[in-house]
Amino acid sequence: MRIIAGQWRGRALVAPAGDATRPTADRTREGLFSMLASRIGSFEGLAVADIFAGTGALGLEALSRGAAKATFVEMDKAALTALKANIAKLGAAADVVPTSVSGLSAARTAHDILFFDPPYGSGGAGALIERLTRLGWASESAWASIETAVGEEVSAKGWTVDAVRRHGKAQLTLLRRGSSEPED
Repeated sequence: MRIIAGQWRGRALVAPAGDATRPTADRTREGLFSMLASRIGSFEGLAVADIFAGTGALGLEALSRGAAKATFVEMDKAALTALKANIAKLGAAADVVPTSVSGLSAARTAHDILFFDPPYGSGGAGALIERLTRLGWASESAWASIETAVGEEVSAKGWTVDAVRRHGKAQLTLLRRGSSEPED
């Protein structure tokens, strides 16, 4: 596993032993960042949140490509050790929130991109996005990426599905904040 592009291109990342953490494959990450770049252009100056961060590969990739700030949320001890090692190895400016996603409180800052990589089959990504939006984690023009198993549907009130792409056993759903539904 490595950083795909940007200032840390080609730098290797460490992952915890075992199968409790499922890092996003390089090709899947490359596809995700290609989709995002075609929609938002530059990552320069953006704030990103890597939820269910694991190794931190998604947030670190965004930082490598110019994002200004990254917040990583992870509770697994082995994943936290790998995440902190990756942040230190790259000298990244990042905040690590060592808690469960359900334990998150109001955000200190709104994020422009939220990366979600929940356990496959959990089915709660939409509700989680809605909750974090209420807690101020998403900017008014935010994008969210959710990695699930192929065939899992993701939707969230106040968010519009922009794209769904399959990458092997993984499915990426890209949402943008703002609903096409009429306001009540």
